[in-house]
Amino acid sequence: MSGVRVPEPVEDIELDLLVEAIWRRYQYDFRDYSRASLHRRLERAQGHFGCTSFSELQHRVLRDPASLNALLGFLTIQVSDLFRDPEYFRMIREQVVPHLRTWPSIKVWIAGCANGEEFYSLAILFREEGLAERTLFYCTDINTAALQKAEAGIFEIDRLPGFSRNYREAGGRGSLSDYYTAAFGAARFDPTLRKRAVFADHNLASDAVFSEVQLVSSRNVLIYFDRPLQDRALGLFAQSLTQGGFLGLGSKETIHFSRHAELFSDFAPGEKIYRRNTLPAREPALAE
Repeated sequence: MSGVRVPEPVEDIELDLLVEAIWRRYQYDFRDYSRASLHRRLERAQGHFGCTSFSELQHRVLRDPASLNALLGFLTIQVSDLFRDPEYFRMIREQVVPHLRTWPSIKVWIAGCANGEEFYSLAILFREEGLAERTLFYCTDINTAALQKAEAGIFEIDRLPGFSRNYREAGGRGSLSDYYTAAFGAARFDPTLRKRAVFADHNLASDAVFSEVQLVSSRNVLIYFDRPLQDRALGLFAQSLTQGGFLGLGSKETIHFSRHAELFSDFAPGEKIYRRNTLPAREPALAE
């Protein structure tokens, strides 16, 4: 029968109500995250909490604020490696760093730094290229527990062979073991790598730009956003980058097809590195 509206599945309604409740109660905004990705993560969280529905999970989170951090562990992806996708870091070293040298001081924004693997990769790279003392790193994430782990700089020792292989393939100039101390099944990275790093809670869905930077590295974050939120995040990156600054994305992400695409030029498209164009006479609105 034409014109009859098919009822929305109850589970979809419950999911919408849950993410709206998280936003209204705690100001963590997942409303424009990919629905398929949210559904998968919340199903895992539902099992962890012993809930039989998203509605029950909503009740648990609203009534028990302490459970929020555990839920955020499911809603934000914290899986990475040091020098993940080594060619990306080799390109940063060989092609981007020569341009960065031209600035008297450098600011780098690592948006979605998770447990810190990308930060330590860049901090080691910048030290080897002689830029560490004039570089300030802003490491941001929505997950405060992940930020605490990133700041601690401690990783499982069984991950080191993969880290070391990536480091060599990324053009490392020494041995990765120069940068950590291993004991009791864990590796603690040199605390001096964090000397010029700021770890801060920042939400790409709701927060504003906080500094002008020469490099934004935000890899494998946008793939979990719907198009409107991707555009918002890319707008923040464009707004934060100085003219001639660089944006690095994940291997499955692109600036193309965004409403901000005209603000960037391809620099190393194979490694998803883009360069911020000179500002037009009248800058369009970037992030809403």
